[in-house]
Amino acid sequence: AATALGQNAREEQIAAYRTELGLDRPVVEQYLRYMGRLLQGDLGKSIRTRRPVADDLRDFLPATIELSLAALLVSLLLGIPLGMLAALRRNGLVDAGARLFALAGGSMPIFYVGLLVLGLFYRQLRWFPGPGRLDAVLNAPAHLTGIYTLDALLSGNWPIFQNSLAHLILPAVTLGYFSTAVLLRMTRSAMLEVLQQDYVRTAKAKGLAGKVVVWRHVLKNALPPVLTTMGITFGSLLSGAVLTETIFNWPGLGRYATTSVTTLDFPAVMGVTLVAAIVYPMVNTLVDIGYRFVDPRVGVE
Repeated sequence: AATALGQNAREEQIAAYRTELGLDRPVVEQYLRYMGRLLQGDLGKSIRTRRPVADDLRDFLPATIELSLAALLVSLLLGIPLGMLAALRRNGLVDAGARLFALAGGSMPIFYVGLLVLGLFYRQLRWFPGPGRLDAVLNAPAHLTGIYTLDALLSGNWPIFQNSLAHLILPAVTLGYFSTAVLLRMTRSAMLEVLQQDYVRTAKAKGLAGKVVVWRHVLKNALPPVLTTMGITFGSLLSGAVLTETIFNWPGLGRYATTSVTTLDFPAVMGVTLVAAIVYPMVNTLVDIGYRFVDPRVGVE
């Protein structure tokens, strides 16, 4: 209450606000009251924005979803192919380069990668626009999902789509670099293990083309551990979004959480934590469903 009202608030004002928030009641009663409101979708009111936390989350979450999905796409497009090449060219130059790339991705802090990317591609080379979701002179597309690239695409607003996509690339690459390194290492390890199996040697002995062996037999059987890693790394995308959104001025849940922590906005922090706690089991459920498509034996069991 004192934090919300400021340092100049009088004691009677603080006491009245504590009563309004229910902080003068027993802890057990406060907890039961919070859980009852939570079941109704009421996450409380933000101390900083003076708005319901649920409304704030509804406004900021689409930007984080857009960034996380773009980062996951970057990880898939780079991590799996590079891992395959590293396994197929084991102990060669490609393998050494891929392992060095993965080592750097797992070692460098995400904020350092973000500053490097921003300084090189925006400040020096001017290949991409600066921080934010859109140029300051442009208006947001018609609100359909809150995901700018998708909203612009659905409404046929191509200039906004191109601009929002250009703004998305650098933060997505930054956020997805660590996940790319993890997927690369896991794909390489799984591929190398499958390549040593008897059925792979049998397929080669029967004269099957190398591409057929790799795509039908090796990659398919190497995907289950890679799929598990994808689910785990998606959680790291959410945690990494906190720093990435701050560096790139991305108005998402991560920056909202950072601002809420620094201003001691406890209802907002609890709301963000709750969203993260819900996302993890949802992603794991999707991974379990994906297993049935990758490995039919899972459905039989």
